[in-house]
Amino acid sequence: MDQSLTAVSRRDLLKLAGTAAAAGAAGGSINFLRPGPADAQTPKRGGVFRFPGFDPPHFDPHQTPHWWTPIFLSLTHGGLVRHKAGPSVVPGTLPIEPHLAESWEQPTDTTYIFRLRKGVRWHAKPPVNGRELTADDVVFTFQRALTIKGNPNRAVFEEIDRVDALDRYTVRFTMNQPFAWFLHSPALAPILPKEAADKEGMFKKPETVIGTGPWMLERYEPNVRLTFVRNPHYFQPGLPYADAVEARIDTDPASKLAAWLSGQYDFAPEIHMTVQRTDLDVVKRHKPNLQTTEFTWLISTFAAPRLDVPPFGDVRVRRALHMAVNGAEVIAVNPFGHGQGAPNPIVPAALREWAIPIDQLPPEGRQLYEGNPAEAKRLLAQAGQSGLKFPVESSGSWGPAFSDVVQVIVSEWKKAGVEADLKLKEGNAFIASSMARSFEKMIITLRGGATTPDPYLVNLLPGRALNFAGVNDPKLNDMIQLQRRTFDESKRREIIFDIQRHFSQQAYHLFVSPAAKVVAAWEPYVKNFMPNIGNDYGGRLMSAWLDK
Repeated sequence: MDQSLTAVSRRDLLKLAGTAAAAGAAGGSINFLRPGPADAQTPKRGGVFRFPGFDPPHFDPHQTPHWWTPIFLSLTHGGLVRHKAGPSVVPGTLPIEPHLAESWEQPTDTTYIFRLRKGVRWHAKPPVNGRELTADDVVFTFQRALTIKGNPNRAVFEEIDRVDALDRYTVRFTMNQPFAWFLHSPALAPILPKEAADKEGMFKKPETVIGTGPWMLERYEPNVRLTFVRNPHYFQPGLPYADAVEARIDTDPASKLAAWLSGQYDFAPEIHMTVQRTDLDVVKRHKPNLQTTEFTWLISTFAAPRLDVPPFGDVRVRRALHMAVNGAEVIAVNPFGHGQGAPNPIVPAALREWAIPIDQLPPEGRQLYEGNPAEAKRLLAQAGQSGLKFPVESSGSWGPAFSDVVQVIVSEWKKAGVEADLKLKEGNAFIASSMARSFEKMIITLRGGATTPDPYLVNLLPGRALNFAGVNDPKLNDMIQLQRRTFDESKRREIIFDIQRHFSQQAYHLFVSPAAKVVAAWEPYVKNFMPNIGNDYGGRLMSAWLDK
C-alpha cells in the first residue's frame, strides 16, 4: 500500500477530491442505472479487474461462515447451478441457471437428478492436473459438507440423505424430507476435488484452491493481495474476458477511497462494490461518468443475547433493549445507507419477496422498531431490571462503519438507563467465540451472506453453530421445518411471514440496525456488469470486460 495514501485523512481527501474535480464537475445529481440489455458491442479480451478486499480466514468453505471465503472461491470454483448475472438482472433478484450441471430434474419431492456437463476440467495445477470433473467429485463435496466436524454451514446441506453417482456424469440427491430450497442454496455450493485437500483433509491453504472456475488463484500474499489469473481451459468458450483479477487487502475506508479516486480500482471500494453514501457527491464530481445502481443490501448488524443467562430469558428485557434503539440514529452513522433504511426483521429486508412488511407484524413486533426509550425503561422496571448493566462483545476488525453502528447502539441503550460494557475482540477470535457460545452475556455482530430466507431461519434451531442466542422454541421449530417442506411459494411465504410474526413477539434477537439502501458503482469502461446482493463476484465479473 502506498503510504502517502494511508496518511491522508478522510476530511482532507474529500476536500482534495472536490477541489480537483471542481473545474470539470457535471452537476451534483445522481442518475442510477436501471437493468437493461447487455452492452451492444463486441466484448474485449484482456486487462485486470481490481478491487479492495479483506484477508479471508482461510479457503475452506466448510470451515467458516466468513463471507470473504465464498467471495474469493466464486472466482475459482463453481456449483451445480449459479445465479444469473449481467445488466439484465435486477439487483436483489437471484434467478437460477445451469452451471456445472447442464440440466436437472425432480422426479419426486425428495429426489433431484443432475446431469453434469462433459469436458469440464479442473485447474491445471497439481495434484489435480486438469482432470475432468465427474459425478464422484460432487458426491465427495456433499458428503464432506455433511460429515466434516465443525461445519458452520451444515444447515444448508442437512436435508440431504444420500448422494449417489449414477454414472460418470449423473448425480442423484435423495432428501430425508422434501426440501423446497435445494436449488437456491446447496446446489450453489462450490464443488471440490478430493485430491486437492491437505494432509489433514482441509482446503484452508492457498495451494488447495483448485476449482473449475473462470480464474485460478496464482498468488496469495497475506495482508497485501490475492492475484487470480484467467483459466485458459474454462468450459465456457471465450470466458472470462479479463486476464486477471486482483484483490488488494485494504481495510481502511480512507485508504480505499483514495486508491479508487486515483484510479487504482475499477469498482467502488466497499464490499459488494458499494460506495459510502457520505462520499457519493464528491465521488460523482470527481468521476462524472461513473456507473451506479441502488439496492437494499443483505448486510446488517444485530445483537444476540444468551437466552440461558439472566436477565435475557425475560422477554420484557429483550423487548426493552430492542425498542430502546432509535433506528434513525443508527442509520445516520451508517455511511452506506446514510439518511435511509428499512426495519430489518429475522428475514433481511433485502430479500424483499420474503421479508414481512413491518406494518403486518403484531403490536408487540411493531413496537420494537419505534425507538421508545421511555417504554423501554418502563419494561425494564417491570422486569426488576432498572439500572441494568452487562458486558457485550463485538469486534473492531470489520471497519469503522460497523464500529460506529455498535457505538450508537450502546449509546442508545444508555439513554434508556442501560449500561453496556463493550468488549472488542479480533474478528476471527470473535467469530469462534460466538459460534462456541462462550461469550458471557451478549454479542453484537453482522449477518448477510445467505441469499434465501432458509439459513436465517434454520440457524434458529437447537444445536446450530450459528444459533448464537440459544433459541429453542418448539412452535418456531415446527414452522421452520414446515417452510422447508412447502414447495408452493405463496404458502411458503405465508409460513415465513408467520415465523417473523412469532419471532418479533419473542425478540430472541435484537434487530436494531435498519437495512441500508446502498449505492454500488463501477467505472464507465467496465462493460456488461451489474452488482447484486450475495457473494458471487466471480459470476458477475466472468462475462464483464474492460473497454480501455
